[in-house]
Amino acid sequence: MGMGAATSGGGGGRRRRGRKKAVMSEINITPMVDVMLVLLIIFMVAAPMMTAGVPIDLPQTAANEMPSQTQPVTVAVTPEGVIYVDENAVAEAELINTLTGMNTSPEDRIFLRGDTTADYGSVMRVMGILSAAGYTKIGLITEREPG
Repeated sequence: MGMGAATSGGGGGRRRRGRKKAVMSEINITPMVDVMLVLLIIFMVAAPMMTAGVPIDLPQTAANEMPSQTQPVTVAVTPEGVIYVDENAVAEAELINTLTGMNTSPEDRIFLRGDTTADYGSVMRVMGILSAAGYTKIGLITEREPG
């Protein structure tokens, strides 16, 4: 009796129309890696532009002195915060006017000497004034350690 009964659907298994695949519970890592790589490239390109500060040309202590045709201008800061341009005391507001009066251009090298007991802020303020005026070749003068 039961053998002769026909099943609907024409096949051995049951199929439902419109049924989708089972939900995948695994995380797809590829899109996340793609996003991270794009962010890495963006930060690598943008990071050099975000640096703030004064570009400084620091002298090498082991190198020999190079001969030059002109004597570079020396700006010194004393422990009291007094600014000297080639042994002449200058007010902070008059520093750039004094340098332009000496026929210096922004391409000329300027040596900055700061006393070891001078306020760090005073030396950095002078360096900022020089940099804002367009002087890009600023060298910090140091002395070699004895021995």
